Amino acid sequence: MNKTILLIEDNEQNRYLATFLLEKRGYSVVPASDGVTGIELGLRFQPKGILLDIHLPGLDGYEVARALRRNALLDGVPIIAVTSYAMAGDREKAMEAGCDGYIEKPIDPDTFVSEVEKLFLQEPS
Repeated sequence: MNKTILLIEDNEQNRYLATFLLEKRGYSVVPASDGVTGIELGLRFQPKGILLDIHLPGLDGYEVARALRRNALLDGVPIIAVTSYAMAGDREKAMEAGCDGYIEKPIDPDTFVSEVEKLFLQEPS
């Protein structure tokens, strides 16, 4: 079973925490600190799922989600926005860009991996 997760997150501390929690549960994490690198790594590794920060340097997470969705190799790979954008309409904007789920930051270390697994098991929208 593919247990590779692409983590597109520019904040080093957030990347470290998410990686630590996911690896502790047996996942292999491919990190990317910007959207362009994330798109390239998504195509190379074809992960089980993608965790995507919305506030990224260069291409923002919305643009990255749209680019990932345009590629047939990643069709059906769940994309979950993990973001501090928590205002009215932010969840909908992420979903419209191609995300299948949404987790607000700061993440809860006690429930983060369970939330991710639950969202990865849902059918893509």
